[in-house]
This record gives sequence, C-alpha cells and structure tokens, in this order.
Amino acid sequence: MAIHRIGLTGGIGSGKSTVAAVWVELGAVLVDTDAIAHGLTAAGGLAMPALIDRFGPEVADAHGALDRAAMRARVFSDPSAKATLESVMHPLIGQQARQQADAAGPDVTVVFDVPLLAESLRRPASAAGGWRERVQRVIVVDCAEATQIERVMRRPGWDRAAAERVVAQQASRRERRAIADATLHNEGLDLDALGSEATALWQALCAVGRADG
Repeated sequence: MAIHRIGLTGGIGSGKSTVAAVWVELGAVLVDTDAIAHGLTAAGGLAMPALIDRFGPEVADAHGALDRAAMRARVFSDPSAKATLESVMHPLIGQQARQQADAAGPDVTVVFDVPLLAESLRRPASAAGGWRERVQRVIVVDCAEATQIERVMRRPGWDRAAAERVVAQQASRRERRAIADATLHNEGLDLDALGSEATALWQALCAVGRADG
C-alpha cells in the first residue's frame, strides 16, 4: 500500500520544521498542527470563547487573541490548567487537521506536523485525535536535549530557564523514539546536511510506497 499519510514529530528545537519544509518542496502537503493552533487562538479564533470561559478574560490580550506568555506561565505552574487547555484545543486541532488532509485528496502524500504526537498517545484515542491510526508512518526528528535548549535560546524572547522548562514538559527522547517507524538524527548537522538527510528519508518512504503498491 502506498504511503500517503505521514506523522512527523520531534521536540522543540529538534529541526522538525526544517524537515517538514524540505518535504513540502519535494511534493508533500503539510498539515501543521502548530499553525492550526495559532489560528484557533488568534483574535476571533474558534477556541477563544471556550478558553476565556474556562480561564477568564485575562488569558486574552488587548486584541482578543490568546496571551501565549500568560498561558505558558499558567500551564507550567498548574497541571490542571494544562489538562483544561488540551481538552479545548485537541479536538479542534484534530478536526481541522482532518479537514485539511481530506481537502488534499486520498492520493496525495500528507505530512502531519504534530509536535506533541508522543504526548497525545498517553491520552485516550478520543482525546488524542487518533494520530497513530491516522498515519501510516511516524517519523521522529531527534537530537540531544542540550542541543534543543541551545537552539531554542537563539529564538527571540527565550532564555535558558524557559527553554529547559519546555523541554522538561515534553515527551522524553525515549518516548518519541519508541513510537517511531524511522528516526532522523539531527545532531551536528548544518541546514544543508539536514536537508540532504530529509531528502534521503523522503525518497526511502516513497520507495516503500512504490514497493508496497
């Protein structure tokens, strides 16, 4: 059977988004769950009424969008807040991801970029969005946690403490690798080398699809 649905995941700073961009250049249709989440929490986004209802008006900024810094701080300090946020966001993200994939058509290779795919598998399928059942292969982009932290610290507004907190809250490298059908090791690679590795992996996935087809 040809491979038309691929799940791509990796921790913050792993290089996952770079891999996704390479695959789009090679013909994939990208369903970016982070982009979906940003749309849902923008001013007028579908998730905002429920988030304001559950957390109060202080979670919205002056424009009516989610105040991400405030929500991040709240989630870090209160596990129940994280669960509440996920209960609002995950069903909406899953619904829009399905719609985007369906619009691409059944014979087009769709890459679902899901940063928290491993974390979602800890929850019941109904809450997690059924990612494992939705994709034919799971690809993990992996690197050392120290490398993740250093990369994240180069982003505007991030310091070491914030980067370390996010890495600590995400699934471990072991958890992500445990769900992988293939792992791309992005350690010590520059952008050109990572692009070459991503291209080779894409070609291997396409070859499997042709052989199975």
